[in-house]
Amino acid sequence: MIKAVIFDMDGLMFDTERLWDTLWEPACQALNLAMPANLEEFLAGGRGLAGTKLNEHIQKYFPQIDPQVIVEKVWELAEERFGQGVPCKPGLEELLKTLEEKKIPRIVASSSPRALILKNLETTGMSRYFEQVVCAADVRFSKPAPDIFLEAARRLGVDIHKCLVLEDSFNGVRAGHAAGAVTVMVPDIAQPDEEIRALYSRCCRDLHEVRRLLLDGQL
Repeated sequence: MIKAVIFDMDGLMFDTERLWDTLWEPACQALNLAMPANLEEFLAGGRGLAGTKLNEHIQKYFPQIDPQVIVEKVWELAEERFGQGVPCKPGLEELLKTLEEKKIPRIVASSSPRALILKNLETTGMSRYFEQVVCAADVRFSKPAPDIFLEAARRLGVDIHKCLVLEDSFNGVRAGHAAGAVTVMVPDIAQPDEEIRALYSRCCRDLHEVRRLLLDGQL
């Protein structure tokens, strides 16, 4: 029986993964850096990462510069772009309303900076459904480590094994599985491969399907 739901944000709640992908090129242009030759590999490998893990990933492709400089430029561009508002993923508000009606606790656990999480929740009107958020800065290790989901469960006061983690990225699914949560993938850009299919509890087309499964007692 699910006692709480932990939401990833980018690509799961909001259609922002594609927006993040568009920010790397202008960030590199501003820093006079050439984009990686294998751009898709670079973008795919970095989705869901933050902190040291993200910096290590960037360093592989940009060994000539402190990766944090690139990260901060991307964040600067993101703050400007996301301030214009972001689109919600299909079924988000319907799912949140159902959880609210059933008094099931909810929390956001995202690798994005706290300010961006709060801004996205505010501009979309979704902040009313969440009392707490956890960001990468709140834990020692970011996804694919389980820390952010374990911290989310701790703050809610719910056993992680009774928490439903909703994720779209490979690194997020890896983190949910490592935490011991019931992990459901709702794919966004990347479709699950053999490794990821072995890690999640279920794969759903969208958040409408997640809601139906919860109402039917299948999650």
